[in-house]
Amino acid sequence: QVRLVESGGGLVQPGGSLRLSCEASGSVFSIDDMGWYRQAPGKLREFVASVTSTGRTNYTEAVKGRFTISRVIAKNTGYLQMNSLKPEDTADYLCRATVRHWPYQPRGQDYWGQGTQVTVSS
Repeated sequence: QVRLVESGGGLVQPGGSLRLSCEASGSVFSIDDMGWYRQAPGKLREFVASVTSTGRTNYTEAVKGRFTISRVIAKNTGYLQMNSLKPEDTADYLCRATVRHWPYQPRGQDYWGQGTQVTVSS
């Protein structure tokens, strides 16, 4: 199967930066798209950003201009660069990847990581 492992979370002061990483391993032939989501205590999981295999990106309005999603296809790894962090960005950040296990697989399968905690506080 496939395993997604996030890293890079931590405690940062308001206005600071963090870079999250998400590495996929296991039965990965290719990854269609990768996305980042977050879930704060007592709140529903929300979409943050995504990037397709062709590099097209999409962001939720709250992070536009502050966060940048990217990926290195050869490494099966995605990144989320987070700048100008705010206390309201505090959440558990989870990575999702749509993975194809073999060539010509008609549709990829979604996998999720366990999450990495981001805390923005002074």
